Amino acid sequence: MKTLLKKDKTEFNKLQKRIRREVGRAIADFNMIEDGDRIMVCLSGGKDSYTMLDILMNLQHDAPVKFELVAVNLDQKQPGFPEEILPAYLQELGIPFYILEEDTYSVVKSHIPEGKTMCSLCSRLRRGHLYSFAEEIGATKVALGHHRDDIMETLFLNMFYGGKLKGMPPKLLSDDGKHILIRPMAYCKEQDIIEYAAIREFPIIPCKLCGSQDGMQRQAVKEMLQAWNNRFPGRLESIFTAMQNVVPSHLADTELFGFKDLTPGTPNLERIRPSNRVQIFTID
Repeated sequence: MKTLLKKDKTEFNKLQKRIRREVGRAIADFNMIEDGDRIMVCLSGGKDSYTMLDILMNLQHDAPVKFELVAVNLDQKQPGFPEEILPAYLQELGIPFYILEEDTYSVVKSHIPEGKTMCSLCSRLRRGHLYSFAEEIGATKVALGHHRDDIMETLFLNMFYGGKLKGMPPKLLSDDGKHILIRPMAYCKEQDIIEYAAIREFPIIPCKLCGSQDGMQRQAVKEMLQAWNNRFPGRLESIFTAMQNVVPSHLADTELFGFKDLTPGTPNLERIRPSNRVQIFTID
């Protein structure tokens, strides 16, 4: 990390504490990490996954429970991918790590027509390989670096293009029921992560498979949300808060709420909340 002036160091400490606090709160709210967990931290080489690993390693020293971190990168054999960067960085950190080599790049290029968005197929292939490896190394949780902005963007993408009121949950059971995915940075703002990664000078590896594509739907939604927030400050906070306060009786899903059975005197069960929140992290 570059040498910081006293004022800059103070600002960095505030930023780090804020991210630590938000990660700790997400871990507590969703019971993401438990005593004895072996967490496979998926490291792509981007700002988000670097920040997630950095903060989790930081929290590991202060957490009231013991857990293990294992960094895993999936080398998808993209042309020009700098294979030496991540191993050198992880060796310097002294954390256990694995580099998986799977040529998903060729598969994606052979199945997706030129000019079409590749993210969907790419992510499915990547997820399948990571799930298999998590089982192989005995990982109890798989940690992904998605943040608050990713979650909101996914909500609008599903609304606009999928016809579903569906986001990206901070904690998820995989379809086969074998893996628990966690997103420790679910409460973190992307702008905070951008600033943190820049100060920490992580060796960022850009994604040349999909990150360079023009006209991506996610980018359009990102720009829409940012425009809203610029015009109406605080709108993103309000949207994310809304995702945490769902009222099924005021939507229109007949399977989620028993509209057909409504009669005078029906109990008003708007939502089911857990009776006890597991507080395992208290980060100041």
